[in-house]
Amino acid sequence: QVQVAESGGGLVQAGGSLRLSCAASGSTFRFSTIGWYRQSAGKERLLVARISVGGRSTDYANSVKGRFTISRDNAKNTVYLQMNSLISEDTAVYFCNYFPASPSWGQGTQVTVSS
Repeated sequence: QVQVAESGGGLVQAGGSLRLSCAASGSTFRFSTIGWYRQSAGKERLLVARISVGGRSTDYANSVKGRFTISRDNAKNTVYLQMNSLISEDTAVYFCNYFPASPSWGQGTQVTVSS
């Protein structure tokens, strides 16, 4: 079973940037479409971005399109989420998982954007 560890979150002012990392154990991760998801307080977990196995195909939620960039380094079994021009609505716990998501989730990383 693949385990993931999300990192890179923190407190940032509106307009700032953060880069999240998702490091995975297990060999199936690099052969799978991976997504970044986020969950704001009191709301359901939603897909933010996803990336294909080879990294050539990406897709984004409308709310982050043009501001976030997902990428991956399969040699390192790691997926990244570069977040620019952050707004308060981006405040959430961010998770990575397969796409479609498996039932097993990591602890996530908290992103807080102050306005």
